[in-house]
Amino acid sequence: MLHYETIPVTAFQQNCSLVWCDKTLKAAVIDPGGDLDVLLAAVKQLGVQLEQIWITHAHIDHAGATAELAEQLDLPIYGPHEADQFWIDNLPQAAINYGFAPAKVFHPTRWLHDGDTVTLGEHTLQVRHCPGHTPGHVVFYSPEIKRAFVGDVLFAGSIGRTDFPQGNYDDLIASITQRLWPMGDDTVFIPGHGPESTFGRERVSNPYVGGT
Repeated sequence: MLHYETIPVTAFQQNCSLVWCDKTLKAAVIDPGGDLDVLLAAVKQLGVQLEQIWITHAHIDHAGATAELAEQLDLPIYGPHEADQFWIDNLPQAAINYGFAPAKVFHPTRWLHDGDTVTLGEHTLQVRHCPGHTPGHVVFYSPEIKRAFVGDVLFAGSIGRTDFPQGNYDDLIASITQRLWPMGDDTVFIPGHGPESTFGRERVSNPYVGGT
């Protein structure tokens, strides 16, 4: 069985998630934006072996501690899509701009594209390229447990911002309706900020994409 625990990090309360295989205890961390002491304490408490870093997109609150964590534990980095390279390059300046701890540029072990997969222990998750909030944003989906880790594409009652450089509203709506909705109304999604919801609930009630 695949398990996960969501841990809000940084002053932006970004939903960093630890995902692990209960048989092998191999784990991945999704979007380590900061507060590595908190994340590593959770890893120790859960008794899992952190083996991979997965990145949905390269905004500072999602990716700020990626380089430090990868270097500290010698971990591979999967994601995002290479269209987010300019955001990765901007991490040191973004940390200054937003008052984060110093951040370093990182080099993904593997860029991710629509239709790719990532494997963790005995489990495989699907990758969907969902541009709009950033051009290289990706989403991780587990059909097995009907969970999607969607970063800042979709929130409970809202959608990701598109007013950042290379953000695109039309692309974001297309990502939600063409890439997320087909995962099924009963799929629970873990957004980059705020509470979980289901795609079915958002299709009905979300003021930005309800009825799509």
